Amino acid sequence: MSEPGTFFGQPRVLANLFGVELWERFSFYGMQGILLIYLYYSAARGGLGIDEDTATSIVGAYGGAVYLSTILGAWVADRLLGPERVLFAAAVLVMAGHISLALLPGLLGVAVGLVLIAIGSGGVKANATSLVGTLYAEDDPRRDAGFSLFYLGINLGALVGPLLTGLLQQEAGFHWGFGLAALGMAIGLVQYTIGRKQLSGPAREVPNPLPPGRRPLVVAVALAVVALIAVVVATGLLPAGRLATAVVVVSAVAAAAYFAVILSSRAVSGLERRRMLGFLPMFLASTVFWSLYQQQFTVVTIYSDQRLDRDLFGWEMPVSWVQSINPVFIIVLSGAFAALWTRLGDRQPSTPVKFAAGTALMGAAFLLFLPLAGGGPNSAPLLALAGILLVFTVAELLLSPVGLSLATKVAPAAFRTQTVALFFLSVALGTALSGVLARYYSTEHEVAYFGILGATALLFGALLAALTPLVRRLLSGVR
Repeated sequence: MSEPGTFFGQPRVLANLFGVELWERFSFYGMQGILLIYLYYSAARGGLGIDEDTATSIVGAYGGAVYLSTILGAWVADRLLGPERVLFAAAVLVMAGHISLALLPGLLGVAVGLVLIAIGSGGVKANATSLVGTLYAEDDPRRDAGFSLFYLGINLGALVGPLLTGLLQQEAGFHWGFGLAALGMAIGLVQYTIGRKQLSGPAREVPNPLPPGRRPLVVAVALAVVALIAVVVATGLLPAGRLATAVVVVSAVAAAAYFAVILSSRAVSGLERRRMLGFLPMFLASTVFWSLYQQQFTVVTIYSDQRLDRDLFGWEMPVSWVQSINPVFIIVLSGAFAALWTRLGDRQPSTPVKFAAGTALMGAAFLLFLPLAGGGPNSAPLLALAGILLVFTVAELLLSPVGLSLATKVAPAAFRTQTVALFFLSVALGTALSGVLARYYSTEHEVAYFGILGATALLFGALLAALTPLVRRLLSGVR
């Protein structure tokens, strides 16, 4: 039993952050579970009738923009408002985005809704975890258990969201599903508002305030960027089918700039520079991994709609329910992996080996689609897809949890935040690439699609494994 006045033995205010993150993930994954089919379903089925290539580009660009926005959310928290205020404002943006999808018609609702949700989710993602960290002293033995409890909330939301929004979409229509996502975020905001006063001290501090004289320049730049985006969208200079490509380019340029600035800085020591060079192949591996993994929301969604046998005892399971399979495996396996690494201690595989194994296993997961290729509509067994998604999950647990940890370990003292931002840029780049790659998928070319991408990831994993001794030397003691 937990102590009186605590949340399962943790600081009571953790319940507030647990709740807002649970409901934000409920709304995020609930909406994302039905977004792609809303875009390409015909009007007769309640959708917008966009061609699949354009629809996957929009979804890929949106997913990449979420991770790009984490950089914006962290910067605003560090320089302007502090993490608690940014978290609250970001959650409001998320709710407004879901309301826009639910109430605004057609592409207007999609454009307004996805922009608001991308910016808002980036702000929540950037600040919720850091706020959990402010609840504990450096040596508080409850810290790891508190984070584990917090991440349980993330996966509970990711599990339940697609189940309920997908069911409502199938029974009542897409806009009711989007409306339920908005309602979930509203519930999270209400409970967070009730207890947000308990978050004080570092939660409300601005770590590195922007000098007042520079604020007008920041406002002017922000307005100029918004105006430029509005002009590009309104004039059709950037077609929707190329949005994912644009996010790929922006993410790649930003990552290259970050690496160049850090590696050339005089504030970086020789040891720190070597470690950053060792981080570079890990960044590339992370990009390859996420470009395949995030196809859960593009190709796997199309596959679930068109190729999967979703018949459950005479009732057709909603397409979005497939998105809840991964969170189940995460909830079941994450504790087992944590216990395994703890038990192995210094004998556990090094980070480069984990990255290589995760990337190669992700490629193997794509190759597992090959025996199912060419079977026609509703021919792929649900159990087979669940097995493939289990491999997705194991690959994720080998790479994703250690990625941010590695970024904090190799980060030069003068660039701690920027190095963490680099890892998020690998996720943004990979997620946007998942939308670009999905343009080449079709039921007629499944063997080539899954075979080429799966083999490529396998080869990249093997290459990283071969380079592990060199990478470990560059990391200079960082495991």
